[in-house]
Amino acid sequence: MTDARPDPELLLARLREQQERATRAKLKVFFGATAGVGKTYAMLVEAHERMRAGADVVVGLVETHGRRETAALLDGLEDLPRRETEYRGVRVPEFDLDAALTRRPGLLLLDELAHTNAPGSRHAKRWQDVEELLAAGVNVYTTLNVQHVESLIDVVAQITGVTVRETVPDSILDRADEVELVDLPPDDLLQRLREGKVYLPAQAERALESFFKKGNLIALREMALRQTAQRVDAQMESYRRAEGIAEPWAVRERILVCLGEPDSGVRLVRAVRRMAAALRAEWIVVHVETPGQVRESSTRRDRIVDVMGLAEDLGAEAVMLDGLRVRDEILAFARTRNVSRIVVGKPHGSRWCPVRSSAPWSTRAATWTCT
Repeated sequence: MTDARPDPELLLARLREQQERATRAKLKVFFGATAGVGKTYAMLVEAHERMRAGADVVVGLVETHGRRETAALLDGLEDLPRRETEYRGVRVPEFDLDAALTRRPGLLLLDELAHTNAPGSRHAKRWQDVEELLAAGVNVYTTLNVQHVESLIDVVAQITGVTVRETVPDSILDRADEVELVDLPPDDLLQRLREGKVYLPAQAERALESFFKKGNLIALREMALRQTAQRVDAQMESYRRAEGIAEPWAVRERILVCLGEPDSGVRLVRAVRRMAAALRAEWIVVHVETPGQVRESSTRRDRIVDVMGLAEDLGAEAVMLDGLRVRDEILAFARTRNVSRIVVGKPHGSRWCPVRSSAPWSTRAATWTCT
């Protein structure tokens, strides 16, 4: 019988995290696929709601880019004067970090998290300003486009042909107390661009011919949706572990492939790749190495590693596990990763097939398949 009681250590860790979050300054990121989806507008709308509820809201810096609807939302909000710095003979207006720290509002609005500060500023990047504000106890609302997330810039460059120079570490998103996705379909965004609601006409025309191609916008939108979904998924997994919930929650498809014999491994991996693509599912390839297998030939182990490498090339997560009983290790790993389907590579004979009926697994949430 599976012990479904909450893990005391996880409960204690969760309690400590909740206590820390309750006392530390809060960071909220308004997150979107690209410029023009409405991140700044959404941030200002919520700022007015917070102010009506009694919060002390101050604008540290908001970029309207000439958008009248966005500029109108600045009315009624206290706006900190900008700090001017000289760069190559030009006066550049920048966010005044020291003025914000002196004012110490209950909530500071600071647009464009990926912005690079002018030379001579205390920090090179705006996200570093945000870190100092949070450390000083100032709550911050900010905005960010998916193409500026550090771990995604290579993918963005491959899709759009544009190498993004201004990036934000993934750890900033991880640290955020809330990430709100601001979404707009590509056709609507392109219409806004043509109407001059994103950039000025000349700039909009250049954007339409390069970065704002419909294919790029579709891909960036999917990246933003996936990034947000991964965050929510991590929150759900944390909750399930802390509450001791062993039964999978099939809120999305996640396929676990159990690699057995290397001879059939390539065929199995390719078959599950097709299944995962059809279901739009994540998939994980696992091989459990038992003490007996450790003593087997290096040639067999090398073939297993090759199959795992193929799986990674095809988009899977590849995981090597150690254990005495293959089935027990697979079931334990599948529960921790909230797997919805399990595909098992069948060795010679049929000793895996009884697992289908005897495994302590919810048939609603998971499918055992002998291949």
